[in-house]
Amino acid sequence: MRNIVVLTGAGVSAESGVATFRGPDGLWEGHRVEDVATPHAFERDPALVHAFYDARRAKLGTVEPNGAHAALARLDAEWPGELLIVTQNVDDLHERAGTKRLLHMHGELKKGWCLACGERFPWDGPMGENSLNAVRPEPVEGLSFFSNEQRKSSPSTMTKTDHPPDGPGLSSSGRTDVRGTSVRTSSGRTEVGICEAVNICPSCNAVGRVRPDIVWFGEMPYAMERIDEALMRCDLFVSIGTSGAVYPAAGFVQTARYCGAHCVEINLEPSLGSYFFHESRIGKAGELVPQWVDEVLAA
Repeated sequence: MRNIVVLTGAGVSAESGVATFRGPDGLWEGHRVEDVATPHAFERDPALVHAFYDARRAKLGTVEPNGAHAALARLDAEWPGELLIVTQNVDDLHERAGTKRLLHMHGELKKGWCLACGERFPWDGPMGENSLNAVRPEPVEGLSFFSNEQRKSSPSTMTKTDHPPDGPGLSSSGRTDVRGTSVRTSSGRTEVGICEAVNICPSCNAVGRVRPDIVWFGEMPYAMERIDEALMRCDLFVSIGTSGAVYPAAGFVQTARYCGAHCVEINLEPSLGSYFFHESRIGKAGELVPQWVDEVLAA
């Protein structure tokens, strides 16, 4: 046995405290999938979609990789043959555990995709619809500060001051710090508006055109050709923590088995496609995956 393909799903990250895709009531963290995970939903209500993914992105800072993530990172580091770990999860727990041979087929929470220029890039922090959020700095003697909304209400009294025509500089986080962009004199005081651009592309500077780099329903998962090639070459296919309900990932076991791979399922309960697997191990991923990795590396 030389070539291994591993598929991981929501059940792996759930043990770290990441909410699973759908709850028993069919809702995703209180929302219908159609309202937060389709291109049409984004066109109809980008504020809701951004708020949903901003909250999930912020949640990543409160969770840690578990034993399953650590075991797969160990497999990646020590397995001498070919290995591809394909995850349906959009969190960064595999990376934080140390996995390198990894493919996110459904995108990543911590990446943005600019609809203006098509570039994809790392993204931390909020991406919400309001592209300019007021930043209230420490008081400065002789200066008073006004919000972006206040600045809009009386534009005729404000003058550009600090930045050249091509705009302020971009930070590595994808935000723009716009300092001193407006000045007015009122009753002997100088007022300076200070604001922070949130949704701005670090590649083309387009404002308000960045969406989460997430594969939504109705969109094609990433790198399917590479995944199919790996499935057809593998000697062992292992599915971990996935329900077997969402295609095309649910069909991976059929491709691998047809091409001669031994197929193993590790899950809390048998998946919908459990009968396609040669072997099923039922239990927590954090306990069973380390045991399986030990067996593979010892063989």
